[in-house]
Amino acid sequence: MGSYILADGWVVTMNPAREVLEEASILIEGDRISAIGTRGQLVASHPEAEVLDCRNAIIIPGMVNTHTHLFQTLLKGLGDDMVLKKWFTCMTGPSAVELTEEDVSAAAMHGCVESLRSGVTSLVDFMYAHPRPGLTAKVVEAFEITGIRGYVCRGFLTTGAEHGIPSELIETPEAALADARRLIKFYNRPDARVKVGIAPSMIWALDEKVLRGTRELANETGALITTHIAETDFEIAQSQLRFQSTDTEFLSDIGFLGPDVLAVHCVQCASRDIRALKHHDVRVSHNPCSNMYLASGVAPIPEMLAAGITVGLGSDGPASSNNHSLFQAMKMAALLQKGVHRDPTIMTAEKVLEMATIDGARAIGLDHLIGSIEVGKKADIAIVGTDHPAMTPVHHPVSSLVYSALGHEVTDVFIDGEPVLRNGKLTRVNEREVLLRSQQAANSLAERAGSDRFKRRPWRASSF
Repeated sequence: MGSYILADGWVVTMNPAREVLEEASILIEGDRISAIGTRGQLVASHPEAEVLDCRNAIIIPGMVNTHTHLFQTLLKGLGDDMVLKKWFTCMTGPSAVELTEEDVSAAAMHGCVESLRSGVTSLVDFMYAHPRPGLTAKVVEAFEITGIRGYVCRGFLTTGAEHGIPSELIETPEAALADARRLIKFYNRPDARVKVGIAPSMIWALDEKVLRGTRELANETGALITTHIAETDFEIAQSQLRFQSTDTEFLSDIGFLGPDVLAVHCVQCASRDIRALKHHDVRVSHNPCSNMYLASGVAPIPEMLAAGITVGLGSDGPASSNNHSLFQAMKMAALLQKGVHRDPTIMTAEKVLEMATIDGARAIGLDHLIGSIEVGKKADIAIVGTDHPAMTPVHHPVSSLVYSALGHEVTDVFIDGEPVLRNGKLTRVNEREVLLRSQQAANSLAERAGSDRFKRRPWRASSF
C-alpha cells in the first residue's frame, strides 16, 4: 500500500469534538490515518507520500449505508405508487423468485459501484431472496471485487404464503439457519473487511422458532442481526393478531433484542416500543426515502434520539428508493422531520451527517474503526468536490454537504487506505461494463418475472 497526503481541504472530522478544520491535511499510511496537520508539516515528514490537492473539496469520513437490498438494483422504477404489501406481492416477490446467480452478481456489482460513487464506504446488505442456492456468495463477491466494506446479511422468510409471499422464497427455519451458520463460519474472520450477518425479514413472514434460532446463532457466532421492525400498519396489525403485541414488544419478550440488533425502519414504533429498543440498546436504521416512497409513514426519529438510541441512515433497496445515495437520504431525513413537526431545529444538518457517518458506524459495531477522521482509525474517506454549480458558493461545509450536494460531487474514495475511486474514476472495475451488464440482467429478469408490464403502465397524472 502507498501513502497519501490529502492536502488543504475542509476536513469534517466527526471526531468527539466534531471539529471542522479549514485548510487541513490528512496523512494516510497503509490502511490507517496516521496524522492530521498542515500540508507543509506532512510533506516535510513524509516526502515520499503522494499529494492530492483538496483545496476545492470537503473531506469526510466514508459514509455508512446501514440498510439496502442490492438485488433490487435491477428493479428500479417498477414498483412506483404502491404500498409495501402490494409492492412486494405484485412486483418484488415475483421478481425475486426468478433471481439467478448472474442477476444477483450484476445487481450487487452495480449497487456497490453506485454506492462508492456517492461516498459510501460501508454497506449493510439484507439478502432475503433465496429461490436457489449460492446467491449470498455472489453479493460477498461483489463487495470483495469493488473493495467496499460491510456486512452481507443472510436473510430469510419462513412463512407468509397466506399474505402473498411466493412459496419459492419460503424456507424452513432449519435450512435458513444452517446456511447462515455455514456462511458465517466461512467468511467471518476477525480482520475481514466483509462479514456475514443474519437477517430474519419481517414479522408477517417469520415464525417464532426461527427468531429464537436467530438469537441462539448470533450468541454462538457473534454475528450482526438485522431485521425489519414496525415498518407499516399492516406489520403491526399482523403482530397483534398473532402475538397480541407489537413486533417490538414480542421480540423483546422472547429475548431477541440486544445491542447486536440493527432494527430497520421502526416507522410505527410507539413510545413503549422506543423504550424497549432503548432498554435493549438496539440500533436503528432510518430509511426516509423508502418510507415516503412506499407511503409507510414518518419514523419518530426525534423521540428515538431523545431516548439515546443510536440511529444510522439507510437508502433501502433501489426498488423502493431507486438509488443508493445517502446524500439524498440525509436531506430527506432532515427536511421530513422539520416539515412534520413544523420545527426547523428538530433535525439539523449536523445530526443527519452524524447519522450517515459515526452513528452509522456505531449502529453496526464498527465505530472503533470507521465513521470519523481520527489518527489510528481506518482510512475510509470520501473527498467531495465543491466546484459544481449546486455546491457553490460554500459558506458552511456541513450545510453544503446535506442541503446542496446532489451526490455526484464525490471525486475520490479511500477504503482501507486504497483509492477505489480516483479523480472520478473507479480503480478496481470497469464502470461501463458493470452498468451495461446490470441493464441486460434487469431486462431479462423483468421479462422472466412478468414485471416488465410495469414498464408499459399508463400515464398517471393523479389519483383523482
